[in-house]
Amino acid sequence: MNIKLLAIGKTDNKSLQTLIDDYTKRLSFYIKFDLEIIPDIKNVKNLSESQQKEKEGELILAKLTPTDQLILLDENGSTFSSMKFADYLQKKMNSGVKTLVFVIGGPYGFSDEVYKKAQGKVSLSEMTFSHQMVRLFFIEQLYRGFTILRNEPYHHQ
Repeated sequence: MNIKLLAIGKTDNKSLQTLIDDYTKRLSFYIKFDLEIIPDIKNVKNLSESQQKEKEGELILAKLTPTDQLILLDENGSTFSSMKFADYLQKKMNSGVKTLVFVIGGPYGFSDEVYKKAQGKVSLSEMTFSHQMVRLFFIEQLYRGFTILRNEPYHHQ
């Protein structure tokens, strides 16, 4: 299985980017992982919230192939402990999914079209985090999940 994380807008905080790069490298020992950045929409000041979600949604959907399984990182999604998230990843691998695509949306969330295409939603927390921090937290949790599945000493129960 391959895992892809799509995110709107680049990470402009160098410290966060360094950590994202570190966990991305660590994760590559377990699974093929790609972080793909969708550029910010231009002239958002001239767009309504709804129009911005629609434009971002079109860009997200354009990145998908018909066999991809789309999971949204969404505040209303399922929450997991790290152990349960590792089980979730294992079930996805066992199900024969070729590419599991997680998406971090823009500041206003996802368009209706993206919600319709999604095959699941995951929430990292009931708290709100910056989109740049979510990238780091999510990639670290992927890494943690794979170390749990391999019974490696990274995660302490």
